[in-house]
Amino acid sequence: MASEPKTTRTGASVDEFLAGVADPKRRADAEAVCALMREVTGLEPAMWGPSIVGFGQYHYRYATGREADWPAVGLSPRKQALTLYLSDGYERYAEQLARLGPHSTGRSCLYIKRLADVDLEVLRGLIRDGFEHINGRTVTTEA
Repeated sequence: MASEPKTTRTGASVDEFLAGVADPKRRADAEAVCALMREVTGLEPAMWGPSIVGFGQYHYRYATGREADWPAVGLSPRKQALTLYLSDGYERYAEQLARLGPHSTGRSCLYIKRLADVDLEVLRGLIRDGFEHINGRTVTTEA
């Protein structure tokens, strides 16, 4: 039997979560990206677990049988960097990422140390494209 996912949508307050970010620069960056995601998606944010602000959702199903929902796009103001969840992978966004500015990526994460260092129009496009690509979809991985 597949285990229950640890990160699920909650009813917690996004505003209270963002207001509680200790570092004032990280808090301001998180609030700015949250506003940008709200504008691009046309949706209100929701908390996913204790530390992710998400917009929309998609369903994923692994070959192992594990499945869950995840925000289509989201963010988390982590200590080391502002983490953005924009996609089920970044291969298709190589050209945009080349123009973004200083960042790093993980499988589905985009890490930005300072929002002021990146091109906000490129970021807007990444958010839009990531959201349109995956919102409402079911993503299945093969064994």
